[in-house]
Amino acid sequence: MRIGFFVYEYPPAIVGGLGTYSENITQQYIDMGHDVSVFTLNGGNLKTREIIKGVEVHRPLIADASNVFPFFVVDDLKKWGTNIKFFNDIFIYNILSATKFINSLIRKEMYNFDVVCVHDWLSSISGLVIKNETKIPVVFHVHSTEWGRSQGGGSEVVSHLEYAMAQNSDRVITVSYAMQQDLIRHGWTPSKISAVWNGVDPERYDMAKCDPKDITAIREKYGVPKDWNMLLFVGRLSWVKGAKNILLAMPSVLKENPNTKLVILGTGEEQNVIVESAERLNIKDNVAVRFDFVPESERIMHYAASDVCIFPSSYEPFGIVCLEAMSMEKPVVVGARGVVGFKEQVLSSGPDQNGVHVNGEDPLDIAWGINMTLKNPEKARNWGENGRKRVIEYFTWRKVAEETIKIYESLI
Repeated sequence: MRIGFFVYEYPPAIVGGLGTYSENITQQYIDMGHDVSVFTLNGGNLKTREIIKGVEVHRPLIADASNVFPFFVVDDLKKWGTNIKFFNDIFIYNILSATKFINSLIRKEMYNFDVVCVHDWLSSISGLVIKNETKIPVVFHVHSTEWGRSQGGGSEVVSHLEYAMAQNSDRVITVSYAMQQDLIRHGWTPSKISAVWNGVDPERYDMAKCDPKDITAIREKYGVPKDWNMLLFVGRLSWVKGAKNILLAMPSVLKENPNTKLVILGTGEEQNVIVESAERLNIKDNVAVRFDFVPESERIMHYAASDVCIFPSSYEPFGIVCLEAMSMEKPVVVGARGVVGFKEQVLSSGPDQNGVHVNGEDPLDIAWGINMTLKNPEKARNWGENGRKRVIEYFTWRKVAEETIKIYESLI
């Protein structure tokens, strides 16, 4: 099968979960014998066409037309202010990618594509253009939505693009059953929507491959003594991810487990709030922050050094970080209220339990989940072992790729 793959971020330009997904899933397609042509954004310093590990990658060079859009775009876009440059980049990336795909690859170079997949609204304009110009089946992959990210608000333009792509696509694939139900509640066609979980590489995220000296070095870096508990949060520092709520939970955690330190890794708009909250709550000696996008190899060592991983999101369509922690045999405390895929990854009871479900908006509930995990280290270790077993059974990238390809094949 030859697959056209349109995605906003792709190596080496990875900024989040979508980039992690696109890198891993395309590599699986290649390993399975499929051909993949990726179209992605070019910041201006990358090759416009190259082969990366068997994947053909196209990055058309864009130009700045942000001062032109206000002359004719709707009022909603005018409200974007300086962010109009971001919309400019997305718009031009989509138009140039779609025209190169249609006119160069298909009509000139005679590529025969079996299916096109577009990921989130960021590539939806390409999908709509391709539907206009070809008869190739187009699949819309929905990793999140504008109403979810903004909790009911957000940009009307982005919401319109999402809905138009959903209506015009031949199939919609989303990342969890929670997300599938949310799309249906918002009026999307139920028969079009399939749920396929994301994955992780358990060969890469493997506690057995971590050097104890490196683990010790991480703990020493953050001032975590050998006999202390290290709590870890990894993610974007926005309110939906709930990092601030972990801080609000810490006084209750420290009452029961005083020898505990929270390590926060990530960047985002709540950086100042997190620093100020630690000061105000008088817990700054029990909190360490690193406002940075940590490379994968280093992130793995942070998981290895931790005792419990906490991800109290209130909106999280899937959440790959949880799988990473599970693969590293760490017990997890996760938000499970609302549109949150964590509750499909984490079993909170029974013989296969691998973590605890909490209300990510309630600091006292988060504290309860952390204390519940810390009070019985042997049980927590068992939860971690169960988590890795669950990853290997249900959440490998090969399994994700196989399920996705079955859906693609049904459209041909």
